[in-house]
Amino acid sequence: MSQDAAYTPYHPRWHRTRVSTYWWLGRGSYFLFILRELSSLAVAWFVAGLLLLTRAVSGGPAQYQQFLEWMRHPAVLALNAVAFAFLLLHAITWFNLAPQAMVVHVAGRRVPGWCIAASNYAALAVATAVIYGLLVLEW
Repeated sequence: MSQDAAYTPYHPRWHRTRVSTYWWLGRGSYFLFILRELSSLAVAWFVAGLLLLTRAVSGGPAQYQQFLEWMRHPAVLALNAVAFAFLLLHAITWFNLAPQAMVVHVAGRRVPGWCIAASNYAALAVATAVIYGLLVLEW
């Protein structure tokens, strides 16, 4: 062991203020940040649900019907409703953050942030209309 790495009783200790475990409850923006981070669990839940649906469909009509019965269970319906609310939060906060995450230049000028956010919302509206048309209107 070298002389430099040895412990001395007079070694300075750095002052670090203690941060509460609940620091994120202090401001609304911190709370929203934590909710947005938690929304990734809702995304994972929906991905798992789509994978289970795919497995059920590939398993035949009986397995698909069993999956539909499981999805009708009140606990699963409640979980899906909460997860959907988190997905909306996730999408809205991401669309609002997108102008800060990407810089777009057109004809040498920077596109305003509201244009980038608006284009994301427009793309979401178009995708929703197409899916609605495919599922409900049977295009």
